[in-house]
Amino acid sequence: MTIRFITVLLAGISLWSPASAASSLIEEGRAVYNFRCYFCHGYSGNGQTLAATYLTPKPTNFQEADPARFNPAKVMAVLQEGKPGTAMKSFKGIVSNREMQAVAEFVVDEFVRRKAENTRYHTAENGWPDHERYKNAFPFAKGEIPLSRPWENLSERESQGKRLYLASCVSCHDRGAATDDDISWDSRPLSFPRNNFSLAAPPPKIDAMTSASPYALHDIPPKVAGMTSQERRGERLFQINCAFCHGADGSGQNWIGKFMEPHPRNLRDPAFMRTASRSTLAHAIREGLPNTSMPAWKSVLKESDIQSIIAYINRAFHPVAGNQAKQ
Repeated sequence: MTIRFITVLLAGISLWSPASAASSLIEEGRAVYNFRCYFCHGYSGNGQTLAATYLTPKPTNFQEADPARFNPAKVMAVLQEGKPGTAMKSFKGIVSNREMQAVAEFVVDEFVRRKAENTRYHTAENGWPDHERYKNAFPFAKGEIPLSRPWENLSERESQGKRLYLASCVSCHDRGAATDDDISWDSRPLSFPRNNFSLAAPPPKIDAMTSASPYALHDIPPKVAGMTSQERRGERLFQINCAFCHGADGSGQNWIGKFMEPHPRNLRDPAFMRTASRSTLAHAIREGLPNTSMPAWKSVLKESDIQSIIAYINRAFHPVAGNQAKQ
């Protein structure tokens, strides 16, 4: 063994340390978290996301967790087993044990101990060069101007910002904070990733933001004539509670549905619906589905609500096997 080889070997050993190994694991966890977990928990771990507004109970706010009680072992256990009664599912079979351990170490280090922000999403590295070109939309994203403010009460610049916000920002930033001139919304407007659209490309014109999306059509509810009162009630309940994941058309082919793993059930798929019945659908809605993002709704929906939703699915999407529910 030459002196030079020994010198190189010792140099390599000196570069390794438990601290550097831990740092590497944390950075690995950051990458997994930013791909798998941010959608509900947010890039800053505070649970302030669009998805969180649909969930009861809300996703954990790691920024508020007590470092003395919230440790990697606790996070690891939830990642492995899920959290009953919530939308937090088990990630067994989706990510490896090492990836779960990395996420656990990252969450505790970044959010619980250091109260750090993880990353600023709108950076050039994340595909958002010159994010300032969206500045007219910032007041709507920050809740400084409610999206419900009438157009006639907006300046020309604010109107431009609102159009930009609706075209590009509302999917993740929801619709801003409510203020005194807020109104009740019948539905939540969503924007969608555009087909063949890249934020890394040169800054687009505002009207280019509305280019076609392959997801938008799945968030259009079907028009069904002659529904019973139970089916109409089921339609309202489905579109408020279920369409966020399953799509307004029940296909699960909407943007959010395609994002999830495993994907939400396609309630229009004959192959799946042949295996479904009123009792199995009711059980899935009531108790949730293990190892998926389908939570238990029994604390949110009454049994009559569940039967109304199934009646709507039977009428609007695909016939459901089993006895007809009572009106």
